[in-house]
Amino acid sequence: MMRTRPLKVALLGCGVVGSEVARIMTTHAADLAARIGAPVELAGVAVRRPDKVREGIDPALVTTDATALVKRGDIDVVVEVIGGIEPARTLITAAFEHGASVVSANKALIAQDGAALHAAADEHGKDLYYEAAVAGAIPLIRPLRESLAGDKVNRVLGIVNGTTNFILDAMDTTGAGYQEALDEATALGYAEADPTADVEGFDAAAKAAILAGIAFHTRVRLDDVYREGMTEVTAADFASAKEMGCTIKLLAICERAAEGGSVTARVHPAMIPLSHPLANVREAYNAVFVESEAAGQLMFYGPGAGGSPTASAVLGDLVAVCRNRIGGATGPGESAYAALPVSPMGDVVTRYHISLDVADKPGVLAQVATVFAEHGVSIDTVRQSGKDGEASLVVVTHRASDAALGGTVEALRKLDTVRGVASIMRVEGE
Repeated sequence: MMRTRPLKVALLGCGVVGSEVARIMTTHAADLAARIGAPVELAGVAVRRPDKVREGIDPALVTTDATALVKRGDIDVVVEVIGGIEPARTLITAAFEHGASVVSANKALIAQDGAALHAAADEHGKDLYYEAAVAGAIPLIRPLRESLAGDKVNRVLGIVNGTTNFILDAMDTTGAGYQEALDEATALGYAEADPTADVEGFDAAAKAAILAGIAFHTRVRLDDVYREGMTEVTAADFASAKEMGCTIKLLAICERAAEGGSVTARVHPAMIPLSHPLANVREAYNAVFVESEAAGQLMFYGPGAGGSPTASAVLGDLVAVCRNRIGGATGPGESAYAALPVSPMGDVVTRYHISLDVADKPGVLAQVATVFAEHGVSIDTVRQSGKDGEASLVVVTHRASDAALGGTVEALRKLDTVRGVASIMRVEGE
């Protein structure tokens, strides 16, 4: 039997995502009510520019006083899509204190202060859901914290930023340089006017922190995630990748150590074999590959950004939170019981592709090989080409720690026969 009294929803932010959330709530009101067991009512919309025309939204609902809206006391659920740390953090905390559960798409805030927000939600017996914070419409957080709750996840490897994937895909398929591909992404609306958060890996790092925390039942903050952007990736790197049967992706990688006593979380560009499912993720799409002990290998794929895809994830959380509200229950909160230490990047073990500019003369290869051996880094393959006294030497290693590789490269730079280190790229997905 359906409850007649509506559940009241406060919407914080009415931009690309917020306006789509409001539209779906209105146009699909009957379906949402049937799925929830009660009607949902948009009770207020907090914005910065109240005079802007917002199609389908009653102007009487619009306010610039977000604080007063979340403190009304009759609000059942607050949907936060304004982003950033403040005032979002203060508003979410106030929502819990005044009786509302929260649905958020705020990856930066959850990555930085998720533990404190979960504690506030628990203290007041409310829900905090944030499926939309990672990979847009792709169901990922709920499968990790609910569907795989009885399994042991060992690795999460994924493309979680559509802008960078579009740029790298364009470089791979058209031979464009980084700036040319970025300009195309900007013209098509895939890249912001200031793309720093995307291309320098900040966006992906926040998502990696969230994924690692859920997958490994451990608190992983944004500061724990190693981050490396992809602005230095060149057409020459793609040419080298193709010679190895690989392509290049900006990856978020969360791993449990082989002995199980620690975890790592990192974001950086990497070569990945064309045979790996992630290699075929094109344009602005996202995909995440999950490896667990019982379920094995799972892949989640779909649009990772945009108003409609992100709103889909927000509405899915809204339905779940409203159902909990009616039933007098709350959904899964933070699970950090494992409390595993987060290892530094220096401990991470992977393969490397190193391109060196060297003198084209006898003995160079032997010198380089000696340096690798002295630092305990085993060489898998070597390729040398050159003329007129200059040469390129490409070395692909077996698995080695980041610290060992760093020491190797530092020693290589001191050789008189090494003119420079053209590029260093990790090789993943094998």
